[in-house]
Amino acid sequence: MTYPEDSFQNIVENWWEKQLDDQPSRGSLVYAFIPHVDQVPYTVEPEGRQEPTLHTSALVKISPLEMKRGRGRPALPVAAIPLNSNEILTAYKAKKRPCLVLSDIPPLIPSGLTRSKPQRNFAPAIKVVPCYGVDQDGSRAGYPPLFVERVRHAEYRNFFWDTLPFSSRTAESLFRFDQIQPVGFEKNSYELTGWKLTVDAMGLLDEWFLWSLYGKVSEKGFLLGFQEQMEKEFSAPCQA
Repeated sequence: MTYPEDSFQNIVENWWEKQLDDQPSRGSLVYAFIPHVDQVPYTVEPEGRQEPTLHTSALVKISPLEMKRGRGRPALPVAAIPLNSNEILTAYKAKKRPCLVLSDIPPLIPSGLTRSKPQRNFAPAIKVVPCYGVDQDGSRAGYPPLFVERVRHAEYRNFFWDTLPFSSRTAESLFRFDQIQPVGFEKNSYELTGWKLTVDAMGLLDEWFLWSLYGKVSEKGFLLGFQEQMEKEFSAPCQA
């Protein structure tokens, strides 16, 4: 792939490479269903059974989630929707998006330490950075071109500009470092794309991640020099 000269990717010779194994690792590009972060989630509240003797289905009420409102107990126990007293069911709109894996597979925990405990307490997860298309069309709001250019020049630490290594509906994409989230390691939770970052690319991305996390750019890395060069060439101030 060829990247423009005013992009962070241009620092290294190769940014993406084919992934040959079938396990996600740091730098893997995967697909996952990612909820829209800015939405108001809904609660799915069981109100009872459709029929008193039918335990496999239930009547439910769907309403916006209110943090201060408690959850009432269903009129009748519903085996199809088991809930503890401190639990609720929530519903989110989600979209299948490309995501960059930021963490390696967690270490396996010996079964002797997990015996007699719910497996959900120990279920491994990987951290991913979701990706959003830049193009503005009828199916997506996209992002303004001037903003995209500023992101490419490393002005906003929570956005990272890139182009994906496979055919996509949008030519450019933005990774959202302020939306890093866990995805279950169970194979139904993600789908491999067959691509991953090279070792050199992952090193550069780690610099960006630390900048997004702490708001400071390392004086020993490549990112600071890139920002200074972009500021000099395009007269755009770098913003933390």
